[in-house]
Amino acid sequence: MTTVAYCAVSRDGRSAPGEIVLTPEPGLRRLTDAVHAEGAAACAQIGHAGPVAGAGQAGIAPSRVFSPMAMKLVRAATADDIARVTAEFARAATIAVEAGFDAIELHLGHGYLLSAFMSPKLNRRKDGYGGDVTRRARFPGEVARAVRDAVDDKVAVTAKFNMSDGVRGGLDVDESIEIARLLEQDQTLDALELTGGSSFANPMYLFRGDRPLEEMAAAMPGMLKVGFKVAGRYFLKSYPFEEAYFLPMARRFRAALSMPLILLGGINRMDTITGAMDEGFAFVAMARALLREPDLVNRLKSSATTEGICIHCNKCMPTIYNGTRCVLIDEPVTS
Repeated sequence: MTTVAYCAVSRDGRSAPGEIVLTPEPGLRRLTDAVHAEGAAACAQIGHAGPVAGAGQAGIAPSRVFSPMAMKLVRAATADDIARVTAEFARAATIAVEAGFDAIELHLGHGYLLSAFMSPKLNRRKDGYGGDVTRRARFPGEVARAVRDAVDDKVAVTAKFNMSDGVRGGLDVDESIEIARLLEQDQTLDALELTGGSSFANPMYLFRGDRPLEEMAAAMPGMLKVGFKVAGRYFLKSYPFEEAYFLPMARRFRAALSMPLILLGGINRMDTITGAMDEGFAFVAMARALLREPDLVNRLKSSATTEGICIHCNKCMPTIYNGTRCVLIDEPVTS
């Protein structure tokens, strides 16, 4: 299955220019028809960027917070905003199903809006959507329920779910497991895809590997370019790459939950995939490896190779602003 990410549920939910906003239009059906013609299933990852909003959007957050990416304060979401966004998720899921997608993935990670509500660092609300773990999990739970009710059992509904924000005072593993248990009890989701890190505060916690400081600075518009050249090394922290770097953390979720779990995080080798499934993970997810080698899954399946050739330079990261791609794909492969 291939996941189309990221699809915003509304124009103000975009995180970067050029992202799909889910509205009824024939291009979506052409996309899913093309995927199905190749024998694969198609999943739509849907979300609202919240405090990570880009593309000129004002953004909203659980509480008023400064956005280092937008270089401005992001306002706190009102009760009307919460109700509106919940309805937008349900509508977007319906549009995706009508366009032929086989699964829906809710974005509950990386400091995007629903993830931000789960974070004690970003959610300082005093109403029913802030405070203890149960109240911080309320908005994501309501969205999951609204989406499940909208699509019924027509498609699978999964969620990309933060195990840890990777920032001091943010969501940690213990609280994340509590929220995961609440979602499991609600029985609205078919699986959780376990991730971590914050596009808002610590993106390299998700990616690991080389920091593309020069490339990111070059991709930034206006004064953001200057700001990134000065402070980029503090925003893009250094984390060494290792195969399946989220696996140790994900094992705690596997031990605590009975629902299907999807492992991601630097998966490149066939033995990693089989090992994860032997440990009880239902699926694995890959991204950068497939930007480098779009046919990697087929080559693994046919035993033509046992591992991908992605070097985790992360120079694909800045390309989200002008067409996500591997910048090395046309270069010769050396061993």
